[in-house]
Order: sequence, then C-alpha cells, then structure tokens
Amino acid sequence: MSQQHTDTCDALGIALLANVPVVLWGPPGQGKSSVVRELADGMGAHLETVIASIREPSDFAGLPVVDAGSGTASLAPPSWAVRLRDAVERDGRAGIQFYDEVSTAPPATQAALLRPILEGVVGDLRLPPQVRTVAAANPPDVAADGWDLAPPVANRFLHLAWSLDAETVREGFTSGWPAVRVPVTDDAEVAARLERVTTLVGVFLGSKPELVTRLPSSSEEAGRAFPTPRSWDMAARLLAHAQAAGATSTVVTLLVAGTVGVAAAGTFLAYVRDLDLPDPEDLLRDPDAYVVDPRRTDKTYAVAASVWSATAAHTTVERWTACGRVLAKIADAGSADIAFSYGRRWAQDRPSGAMPTPEVVASIGPILTELGLLTRGT
Repeated sequence: MSQQHTDTCDALGIALLANVPVVLWGPPGQGKSSVVRELADGMGAHLETVIASIREPSDFAGLPVVDAGSGTASLAPPSWAVRLRDAVERDGRAGIQFYDEVSTAPPATQAALLRPILEGVVGDLRLPPQVRTVAAANPPDVAADGWDLAPPVANRFLHLAWSLDAETVREGFTSGWPAVRVPVTDDAEVAARLERVTTLVGVFLGSKPELVTRLPSSSEEAGRAFPTPRSWDMAARLLAHAQAAGATSTVVTLLVAGTVGVAAAGTFLAYVRDLDLPDPEDLLRDPDAYVVDPRRTDKTYAVAASVWSATAAHTTVERWTACGRVLAKIADAGSADIAFSYGRRWAQDRPSGAMPTPEVVASIGPILTELGLLTRGT
C-alpha cells in the first residue's frame, strides 16, 4: 500500500476515534463504499447505508405524524435510523451511518442532512453516542447530476481525498485490500492534549482574526473545507486525538486541512512550528529553566496552558509546586493576566499537603488573594 493511501486511512481512523463526521471524496469506482463496509466489519459496528441521492428530505428530517389524542405532531424517523439505534442499544456496539452519493443529493435533501450529520438527530430520534458518521461523494464534475455541497453541510465534515493508486490496487488484487485501523488512546491524555490544543487555536485566531471565518470564494473551494469556529473546534479535537495516537505530521496536515481548508491549515501549522513550544513535562521537571519571552505573549499563554493541563492530567505535590513556579515566572515577566487565568485553577486544585513556596506567593499571591483562594500567610 502506498504511503499516501496509508496516511488517508490513518486520518479516517482518527476521525472515527474523535467522532468527527468525515466525507471521502473521489471519482467513481475507487472503493469508497467498500472501505466503509470493511471498516464496519473490522470494528464490529452495525452499518446503515443510505443513498442520499435517492432520498427525500423527510428521510432525514422525519415525517410529520399527528397524534389525534393530544393534537400534537411528531417527526417520525425512517426505518434505517430505528434499525441503527436498536442495533447499537441492543448489542452495545458501535454504529456507522453512511451517507453515500451526497454530492448528487439536491439542496433540499442536503439541508435535511444538517442535524443528522452533526448531532445524530433523525426526525425526533437521537442516535446513540456510539454512532459515527461517514459519507462518500464524487466531485460534481464527475458525478451523475452532481451538486456542490452547500456551505452549512460542507462545514460539518472532515474532507478527505480518496483514490486508489496503482500500488494499492496491485496489492489489493494480489494479497488483499488494506484495512482502516481505529487507534486506541488514553482518555486522560486526549483530554490534556485537547485543552492545550484548544488554547493554541484560540491564541492563533487572536493573532489572525481574518481566519476565524472565511467562506469559500472560488468555484474550486465550493463544497469543501473552510474555516469557521465550528471547523476550528473540529480541527482541535482531531489534532488532540492525532497527537495522542502518535500520528505523523502528514496525517496531522490532512486532518487540519480537511476541516479548515488548505490555506488556513498551512498558516496555523506554520504558526505552531514557529512558536517552538517547550515540552510541558520538561518544564515541570525543571521550572527554573523556563525563560519568558516578553515579546511573545501568545507563546507565554500557550506555555501556561500546556503546563497547567499537564499538571491537571496528573497532579502530584511536586508537579503542582512546579506549575506554580512557572506561573510565578510568567507574572514576574509582566503577564499577570495570563498567570491570573491559570493561577485560579491551579489554586483551586491544590493537592493535600501541597504548599506554594514563598517565591511563588510573592509573585502571584496578590492575584490569588483577590480571588479569596490564597492568603498571604499561606
């Protein structure tokens, strides 16, 4: 299997792990539907395939049913959604709702897909949280009566290009087709990384406000990934799971570009590389080695977030004390607002027996005293 196909499979597996809806883009005959079926078999998941192009909006929004007794109406879900819910709840396994041929669904049907894609709500039925969403689409120029995805629909997906190169096809016919693997990660590690990544995204967008939201401006960008607060949130979740899973930089690029677009992703990833953040574990082992750069408050904010989230993920007296020393350095360097932001949580989560050093109290004690969380005599 080629490295390109391996990277795409890894990105798809991380999307399922992070519970981010994903759409596979590719010409007809590239095995998009087949890989989803094999993926469901490998996960032991119940799969419901819905051909979006031949469905009506009521197949996703629900069909109004009037209750004569109460005089109210409800939106009855279609049979495929009921089967999916029942199978997941009955067997306690995962489920996949697979929307095939979404690029040939007319705009009215795409509009009805908005809640099922993002919230897992079909009619008045809410699918279990174990259900994942995958879609497949042909580019409009090669689809049968194709449409671009409407921006609200496109913005709900991670977009991945899917094609089979000659090497992958050769190995598939001779020795079997490659399987998509959903990685296993530690929930606590994902949570800690997510806090750091979310802060990093926020710091980045504070410095690049023009990238908070940028709607597609050309026909080439229509129907694909673009930045909004929602897609940045998806990118952060994917990045945190990718880091916890040990994904390569190429896979990380696929994930971020597939949610916020190539241009915004390139700017963000270059910004992260330029920050050159220290490892929070190194700072917790030797907080005195940290030197605050007063010219880069964005970097200072990211460092404070990473050190605090690492401390919160595994709190000991020693790590809590070291975190306080890092925050004190930040306050002494003139960034008291940043120290204030994380000092509050640091003080509230003080482990039993932990006492801040006199130097820490001198640096951030006034801030914490104002909050009523720490007295000067502590």
